[in-house]
Amino acid sequence: MQLTISRPHFAPFGLAQEPVRLRAARYAHDRARRSGGPEDRALYSCSCGFAFKAKVTTTVGCPHCGQTQAW
Repeated sequence: MQLTISRPHFAPFGLAQEPVRLRAARYAHDRARRSGGPEDRALYSCSCGFAFKAKVTTTVGCPHCGQTQAW
């Protein structure tokens, strides 16, 4: 089974052409590249009620109370 997504292609001077079809994996790759790539920051929430963004690691300290957040 091959998944494809149609992507419109506009011809010069209004000439109609058949849409270009990309495989789903290639489309996802192109979309990630256009969005700037993967993020290396995540949103964490602490048991003290504070929510914060920090670099993605296995352990993160809460800037509010100092408690370690394990993933």
